Amino acid sequence: GVMEKLGLGPEVLLRDNPRLIYARLTGFGQTGKYAKSAGHDINYLALSGVLSKLGRKNENPYAPVNLLADFAGGGVMCAMGIVIALFERARSGRGQVIDSSMVKGVAYLSSFLWKSQNLGLWSQPRGENLLDSGAPFYETYRTSDGKFMAVGALEPQFYKQLIKGLGLNLDELPAQMSFSDWPEMKKKFASIFAQKTQAEWCSIFDSTDACVTPVLSFDDVASHQHNKERSSFIKNDQGEISPRPAPVLSRTPAVPSSKRDPFIGEHTEEILLEYGFTKQEIAKLYSDKAIEFKNPKANL
Repeated sequence: GVMEKLGLGPEVLLRDNPRLIYARLTGFGQTGKYAKSAGHDINYLALSGVLSKLGRKNENPYAPVNLLADFAGGGVMCAMGIVIALFERARSGRGQVIDSSMVKGVAYLSSFLWKSQNLGLWSQPRGENLLDSGAPFYETYRTSDGKFMAVGALEPQFYKQLIKGLGLNLDELPAQMSFSDWPEMKKKFASIFAQKTQAEWCSIFDSTDACVTPVLSFDDVASHQHNKERSSFIKNDQGEISPRPAPVLSRTPAVPSSKRDPFIGEHTEEILLEYGFTKQEIAKLYSDKAIEFKNPKANL
């Protein structure tokens, strides 16, 4: 209701411009019991049902920072809604309102979890299934230098190469999908991975299809050979590293800036002047705390 209080609700603006696409990105959505309640990523994740699936056996559910509900279920799904609405407008000539709720967005994002329940992938309690740290061949393991390797050897042909790289004999081990043996197999794999450094394991598993890769830190990720060859990370003129925009388009790829990120309010005055506001109007907006400057002593 914030925009309605300002007299800028969708009904008002769409009346002035029927082609307008009006995106409303919220946590709980425009209607419902929690619509006017405060919340954060962990709350939206909890209400969507997804949080109940995240975590290890005998541990509390855990939220993976704020990536799932905020950015994936919220930002990305809202952006997709805008693209869909733009595509539809090209046909109808009419705009519309997008109700992008982080709860509904992350729930829809988790459709795979719902649709695969009867496939046996999620039939066990949390932390005991194929993809949630239950399987020894889909897990992370600590190396002798305190780093980690990620293992995702799901298919039998990949699992076979994992076993070979670990120096084990497949014929002497339980069947890959013997659920009752998974806890012991995890202990065995953990003890083996702990005997070598991350670099040593990379030299064994690189160029194989064992689906074993290093867990790279933010300090190491840009210097990894694969990421360097793909130019996956960029450095700005302050020496700060960040991911290159993705996905990469063939004809119109994004051209990243090498400049540092702007400070909040750094260009406020410049942009408002460009749009025709007077310095007196800008000063009034600042005194009313409607806008912010990087430097309160801006040249007004």
